[in-house]
Amino acid sequence: MKEVDVIIPVYKPDKTFFTLIDKLEKQTVPVRKIIVMNTEQKYFDRLIYGTPFAEKYSNIQVTHLSKKEFNHGDTRNRGVKRSQAPIFVMMTQDALPEDEFLLENLIRPLEKEGTAVSYARQLPAKDCNEMERFTRAFNYPDTSVEKSAADVERLGIKAYFCSNACAAYKRDIFDSLGEFVRYTIFNEDMLYAAKAVKAGYSVVYAAQARVIHSHNYTGRQQFHRNFDLGVSQAQHPEVFEGITSEKEGFALVKKMTSHLWQEGYRSQIPMFYFNSACRYAGFALGKNYRKLPAKLILKFTMNKEYWEQEKRIKSSKNFR
Repeated sequence: MKEVDVIIPVYKPDKTFFTLIDKLEKQTVPVRKIIVMNTEQKYFDRLIYGTPFAEKYSNIQVTHLSKKEFNHGDTRNRGVKRSQAPIFVMMTQDALPEDEFLLENLIRPLEKEGTAVSYARQLPAKDCNEMERFTRAFNYPDTSVEKSAADVERLGIKAYFCSNACAAYKRDIFDSLGEFVRYTIFNEDMLYAAKAVKAGYSVVYAAQARVIHSHNYTGRQQFHRNFDLGVSQAQHPEVFEGITSEKEGFALVKKMTSHLWQEGYRSQIPMFYFNSACRYAGFALGKNYRKLPAKLILKFTMNKEYWEQEKRIKSSKNFR
């Protein structure tokens, strides 16, 4: 059985972090090392103060960085450099393994030659509202899918879809493809998946690998998140040009409306339309961010630090 490391970017962790670590320690596939890339040491120290953290979790390696240093691509690349395992798993602090077979089911598709990455199914948490519950089922169905360049015309943007809330990577392919895009506001997982597919590799959605991961986002939060998503797509025409996201969005609106109506949640339809409008407005503005004044960009984004970084290193040759 191949060795596996797990890499987790962390920011302001709460006690759920201990639950995540405990569940990882009980996997049928042993975790060689858990690499934590923590933003702002004071929050992490506050969490573990008075606990036997270091003694209980001897295979955890924690690296602290400032919020100014954090970047979705670069921080994860730095985590990968701290791993020597042939397979590494990217997770987020709010994604919890649904059972002890998560890693076993997640890395199984990587046994096939030519598979670069596999990602897990995301299930709704108990406090999840009906709209988010249906969205999870829409984006993460119960059937596994292998995606390659031959599927781009048929699947559109979904051919490149991948989520670092929980995804496993072959290290040799990762290194050969040049890692994650180092400097990105968002979407480092999807950008890597697109690069892998274009290079002739496949991406697998492993439906039997399950994590609990969902968000009850407000309309405002949807706007900010989708603004950054639009920015990401605008900055990478080599991936997204000619492939639209709107088609998937409209399909979700149609199916969600039908679901809410038929299942007795009709009163939630206006709120769903409002949230959908917020998502679309944010995405459209993000795709056209170059036409917006800097003050509006900072008002619309959920990642102000990214734009501060851009000011500091835009002309640097160290970032791509």
